[in-house]
This record gives sequence, structure tokens and C-alpha cells, in this order.
Amino acid sequence: MSKNKNRPDQDGTHRLAFERNKKKIYATQTVCGICGKPVDFSYKYPHPLSPCIDHIIPIAKGGHPSDIDNLQLAHWCCNRQKSDKLFRKIQSKAEPTVDSPRVLPLSCDWTAYRGR
Repeated sequence: MSKNKNRPDQDGTHRLAFERNKKKIYATQTVCGICGKPVDFSYKYPHPLSPCIDHIIPIAKGGHPSDIDNLQLAHWCCNRQKSDKLFRKIQSKAEPTVDSPRVLPLSCDWTAYRGR
């Protein structure tokens, strides 16, 4: 028996709620919750800057699969880089306090990406 068999995101019980909340997020959010840059809805998958939905607390780490408070808008490449990790910003003395797991660096400049 697969260990993923009992996960609610894979047995379909949360699919309808997830799709409904995805539409709400696409209609109300315009900035990537991971990198903080604007999301261009004219890009379509598989473009790295295409919009997608990110689970703030990954399902694999106990996050809810369809709760709107656990979902945020993201670039596909940012979400892919984040994967199932939880991030906590390391505080330096000069930086103000930020209480968010959404701050991640980008590995490369995707604005220069040219699709085929």
C-alpha cells in the first residue's frame, strides 16, 4: 500500500474546494507570494513565470490542501524551487522583522528567459 494513498490532496476530496479557491486567488492576487515580484497572467504553463498556486505550508509537512489561508499565488519556477520546504528568514541586525515563510531567493533571472 502506498504511503500517499491516504493523502486528501491525492484522493480527490479537496479538488473542488482547491479549484474554487484557486479562482479566488487568481482574481485577487497579482504578486508572487514567494519572490514578491508581479505575476504576468499572459504567460501559460510551461513558461517558468506562468502563474500557479503554492501551498504555504506544504501538504507533505501537514498543510491543508485546499484551505485558502494555506494557498498563495506564485510563479511556477518559484513554486518549483520551493518544493516541499518550509522557509524561515534569517534575521540580521539591519533588517526589519518580517513574519513570513514566503521570502525566497531566485536562483536565476527568469525575466531574460526566451521560450522556444
